[in-house]
Amino acid sequence: MTDDTSNPAALSRAGDGTSRPDHAALAREVARHCAAYRDPVPRLALRQVADTLLPYLALCALMLWAAANGHGAWMLPLAVPAGGLLVRLFIIQHDCGHGSFLPSRTANDWLGRALSLLTVTPYDSWKRAHALHHASTGDLSRRGTGDIHTLTVREYLALSRWNRLRYRLYRNPFILIVLGSPLNFLVLQRFPSGVGLPWRTAWRDVLALDLALAAMIALLALATGGIGPVLWVLLPVVSVAAWIGGWLFYVQHQYEETVWEGPEAWDFHRAALGGSSYYVLPRVLQWFTGNVGLHHVHHLNSRIPNYRLQECLDGHATLGEVGRLTLRDSLRCLGLALWDEEARKLIGFSGLRVAAAQGA
Repeated sequence: MTDDTSNPAALSRAGDGTSRPDHAALAREVARHCAAYRDPVPRLALRQVADTLLPYLALCALMLWAAANGHGAWMLPLAVPAGGLLVRLFIIQHDCGHGSFLPSRTANDWLGRALSLLTVTPYDSWKRAHALHHASTGDLSRRGTGDIHTLTVREYLALSRWNRLRYRLYRNPFILIVLGSPLNFLVLQRFPSGVGLPWRTAWRDVLALDLALAAMIALLALATGGIGPVLWVLLPVVSVAAWIGGWLFYVQHQYEETVWEGPEAWDFHRAALGGSSYYVLPRVLQWFTGNVGLHHVHHLNSRIPNYRLQECLDGHATLGEVGRLTLRDSLRCLGLALWDEEARKLIGFSGLRVAAAQGA
């Protein structure tokens, strides 16, 4: 393979030891550019809270009123824009977890915890698990924290038939995203995972949110005449947000030319730039998703607030070229499931026979 450091796409394809350091150097050079955009801008942050939170609360109030007065079915389509706004609120909470949304660490933490009541995501536990995800993305020896479980071809072939079936079921898009994403937000996050936190701290974080959610739901039920209208709004809105968020999380690292390395070759900056996608979305979808599609920029420097990611991308040509996925491109990612260590790319189960033959 010829080394082409002028071609950012080659970051994802480099397989020889001589080219890898040059690509890592390019990634570090881009990371230095990104560092100039890490300072929060309070005016932009507060405007984003206002233009997201206020319409979200208005839509939910309208849906609750309609459900309480027997017109819930007519207002159910509003769960789509409300779910989109909830994704945007989650991105704000996400930035608070990185300490990037507001200048004050204390303000970030309190805003992040307050938003937990809407995103139903325990702030401190999620914050710790997500930090571990950033520290290990693309490292084959540190999979399993805050990511989508991905096996190599060799690991899959070494499984028993039963465990192969289990993995195939897990990687099925319907189970992983359609069923799995709402299940994760509505049910699994009601229990502490303990990732990176002492169990006592994890229980306190999760149980505090669970109690607060129970109190909020009880008050809303009293105000609307029963639990039915509340669930009629809560379940579809959170489910829509979970589907959007689950899909975004999937395509951020699960695309053909992503980067996975063993611990001896892993480089943080190369994994960030070459192993995180640039999801090119229509402007309205980019707004609802809080610029999270510019995920390679975010992984290069997680202290850049979401409202400055586009500014950072526009300032360096490489960032606009590497890891690009359009909506059409992203649909092809659905069939990917295994990391082929020989071809150095993600493949689907349909390519398993060829990969196994090449690795034999």
